[in-house]
Amino acid sequence: MEFKHISVLFSESIDALNVKDGGVYADATLGGGGHSLGILSKSKSSNVIGIDRDAEAVKAAAERLRPFKDRFTAVNGNFSEAKSILSDLGVTSLDGVIMDLGVSSYQLDNAERGFSYMKDAPLDMRMNRSDKKTAYDVVNSYSEDYLAQIFWEYGEDKWSKRVAEFICRERQKKPIETTYELVDVIKAAIPKGARSDGGHPAKRFFQAIRIEVNDELNILAGAVNDFTSLLKAGGRIAVITFHSFEDRIVKQTLRSLEKGCVCPKEFPICVCGRKPEIKMISKKPVLPSQDEIEQNPRSKSAKLRIAEKL
Repeated sequence: MEFKHISVLFSESIDALNVKDGGVYADATLGGGGHSLGILSKSKSSNVIGIDRDAEAVKAAAERLRPFKDRFTAVNGNFSEAKSILSDLGVTSLDGVIMDLGVSSYQLDNAERGFSYMKDAPLDMRMNRSDKKTAYDVVNSYSEDYLAQIFWEYGEDKWSKRVAEFICRERQKKPIETTYELVDVIKAAIPKGARSDGGHPAKRFFQAIRIEVNDELNILAGAVNDFTSLLKAGGRIAVITFHSFEDRIVKQTLRSLEKGCVCPKEFPICVCGRKPEIKMISKKPVLPSQDEIEQNPRSKSAKLRIAEKL
């Protein structure tokens, strides 16, 4: 299957980076290489390091960007390891960073990856297929309370406890092995009347399991901090999120870097000595246009936040 992915908020995010000649940029979530291509096409002498935990994405992007091989480097790795990855490449500072936190269309549409509730496949959901933990492990080994917790925290679904209860009851008979088996359990747990609201009933639960399998949220704040620390003065970071909890983490992390001082409000003067590291380019996130949403419905929930290093 060909690796395809439509980059959301493409023009807005590339423009946000203010790409310049000779600049060095990191595409922290390489995917199909769309953002990397956008950066490389903006300047005849810019360089991009593309990072992705999915080896298939790295291979596909490297092939797609072969014409830019002298200016593009693809690395199979986790963006949480950005500092060591860039250090190994001899890169000590960056002019810009793009982070697109969405799951690629390829991963969703490739049934064997087990990301989609619309295609039957073994429960997997690993972005890095060499990782040990799979969706099967989460669904069949987590306690009922822990399942309910991740469904609520990462899926924000009011039926979290009931779905966790039904999963644990079902797996006592036999392990839940495939995406469709899991969908059937979720549908059985959610009353028929409630299933008519808010799209497919399994959507939020699959999202929560995927986030847990790939530890997506626990590494996000640290990665934003690391990439920001590598930016040169005037360099920019652009982050595209797709869920409220992702956006909340990014917003809070950037606000903390913008604020600087962390002293309690009752202190008459600052004693921590922290200075603002960035400035937000806009207080509100950039949202996709109606035209983009119509052309790519998966972009509907996307938000782009942009900050510049001081």
